[in-house]
Amino acid sequence: MIAVSALSFAMTLPTPSDFDLRVRATSRSLPIALLRARERVMGPIRAMLADAGVTEQQWRVLRVLSEHGETDATDIAQEACLLMPSLTRILQVLEKKGFCARRIHPTDRRRTLIAITDEGRALIERNIPESNRIFAELETAYGKDRIEALLDLLADLTDPKT
Repeated sequence: MIAVSALSFAMTLPTPSDFDLRVRATSRSLPIALLRARERVMGPIRAMLADAGVTEQQWRVLRVLSEHGETDATDIAQEACLLMPSLTRILQVLEKKGFCARRIHPTDRRRTLIAITDEGRALIERNIPESNRIFAELETAYGKDRIEALLDLLADLTDPKT
């Protein structure tokens, strides 16, 4: 019985001849399209961040801390799409700039909690008008409904349940 079910399973698998072995055109490549879209969106944001004196990665960390409150590095890394070694360096810089502070977890001394400071919050608040202006330009150029649909599709794409 096992041999028969394994044989019937193997017969349902596609063979290499079933696949189109040509490479997809770069204009229809999802990874390349996502990179192009990222560059289109990030151009104006980079200018804003340069004026604010922070990097894209530092900004993402501050945004996560602002939204989630005091949290540990693992959660920050996941939410800000950063690797832990990079986050460690970023937190050191943000701490030196006075934008975040660390403290030992009260019940688990092996863990560290990180929080945004008043200076970090002020940095974000100073840049909210420009950030909102940039987003409004995207909505004007592409339509609010299309931007919302794109955000929904991207959320579906990154949802680990799918």
